[in-house]
Amino acid sequence: MKKIVLSLVALSSLMFAEDAPTEKPLKTHGELGYIQTNGNTETKALNLDIDLTKEWTKSIVTLSADGQYASDQGEKTKNKYTIEFNYGYKFSERLSFDYLIGYKDDEFSGFEYQFYTGPGMKYKAIDMEKHQLSTEANILYSVDRYEAIPPLEAYTDDYAGYRLKGVYDWQILESLKFKQELSLRGSFEDGDKYFIYSETALHNKINDIFSAGISYKVDYVNVPAAGKEKTDTTFAVNLILDY
Repeated sequence: MKKIVLSLVALSSLMFAEDAPTEKPLKTHGELGYIQTNGNTETKALNLDIDLTKEWTKSIVTLSADGQYASDQGEKTKNKYTIEFNYGYKFSERLSFDYLIGYKDDEFSGFEYQFYTGPGMKYKAIDMEKHQLSTEANILYSVDRYEAIPPLEAYTDDYAGYRLKGVYDWQILESLKFKQELSLRGSFEDGDKYFIYSETALHNKINDIFSAGISYKVDYVNVPAAGKEKTDTTFAVNLILDY
């Protein structure tokens, strides 16, 4: 997790070093949840979400990371992170071009890594004061690297794919916000090969910078690696920072 944070800091410094006359301020959104127990049980659990967004007149760059780590009695039980980079070019306030680069590493999923990249379009279907819905569609080149699980050897599967994504925000009250994110990533060549990600969250604003939040994440693999479960879930209580 330390490597993830250091990498994000380095990347953001490179991305946002140059100032342009028409640029908008850098937006940072971070969520951190941590639990540690000692005594009869010794457990550690860490949940980290970071989003960095920089916008110019027509261009917008986003770097996001989502990671979870957990251990029980000193033995790792979860070690997972996803990093995505998006470049967008706005044709209008609602429609924009989007290019996506994504990398996912989940030590206990049976995949050494998953990589995907490709162009697409983003559209703001709803843009109201209390309700916002953005949709995305990308055509991808994807690479899945499966780890060796005896008697199977490690192997790589590369394929043409897609990703469909929707993000809905509802400002319930001035200080209370609901968020629902849902994405479907799959293969054009094999209809049974697809991945679903869902995040449901509530954020309660404490002041201009800090909020408290709860989130429930579901990671679904329709055709998992040998001996692995299809569904992985995470429930987290987080401290949120926005500036």
